[in-house]
Amino acid sequence: MLEIRHLKTLVALREADSLVEAAERLHLTQSALSHQLKDLEERLGLPLFVRKSRPVRFTSAGLRLLRLADKMLPELRQAERDLHRLAGGQAGRLHMAIECHSCFQWLMPTIDQFRNAWPDVEVDFASGYFFAPLPALARGDLDLVVTSDPQEIPGVTYVQLFTYEALLAVSNQHPLASRSHVLPPDLSDETLICYPVERERLDVFKHFLDPAGVEPASIRNAELTVMMLQLVASGRGVCCLPNWAVAEYAQRGYVTARRLGDTGLFGTLYAAVRADMLESAYLQDFLLTAKDISFSTLDGVRAG
Repeated sequence: MLEIRHLKTLVALREADSLVEAAERLHLTQSALSHQLKDLEERLGLPLFVRKSRPVRFTSAGLRLLRLADKMLPELRQAERDLHRLAGGQAGRLHMAIECHSCFQWLMPTIDQFRNAWPDVEVDFASGYFFAPLPALARGDLDLVVTSDPQEIPGVTYVQLFTYEALLAVSNQHPLASRSHVLPPDLSDETLICYPVERERLDVFKHFLDPAGVEPASIRNAELTVMMLQLVASGRGVCCLPNWAVAEYAQRGYVTARRLGDTGLFGTLYAAVRADMLESAYLQDFLLTAKDISFSTLDGVRAG
């Protein structure tokens, strides 16, 4: 018979790179986890994943159970939240800032759902454009920071949310639109449109242009993602954005998205929290809700 623990096991296996890591997340030995999976496969009469694949590849049966898990486990957590709220201890604070400036697509629904579940937790957030949010987190001014650029700060812990690919958005008429991918020298004559933050906090500089010693012809700042893409569509420059941020505009034919480098440029989004808050029930629930909504709404993201 299928049990809740089986669904949780498959989700852990999807988010991990291997059986070893999945076992660690579930606080099991690798042998115990392997036995549990083998027992489930024997009950069902179907293999659930491809052995010795990394990252783990699921069979059609495994994917079907993962869809069931994605539907049932959030409902189970909602019931657990309701029971926990009845038991008391609901008051708290969750003040956050975001360094990922295209994150509103999944962050706002996460906050809305969280507020409904934890009405006595004070929620507030700010953009990390004009101050350094990670030091503010360490000081206790903030409780959570969404970032793709983790720094070693005493007392701060990073929880992986998901991995994404950074893409270059160009106008449909741009010469690079006909290319399969873009190389650093291709941007030496371009106006690069960026969020107004330090260049060392931007993937396109830190992991693409600077290692190649390439400088764009000019840099133009825009605070809003939609403004950046409007400038790109009108031929006033190019911009680098996460795949989920550019997906809607590319699908509608407003811009063209191209891979950075022949193997792509990938990043991971983290939730930075103070170690003393990590076991807080409402913080744990916020992180789980953020992952649920991200995987259900964003194109092209995967477990870190």
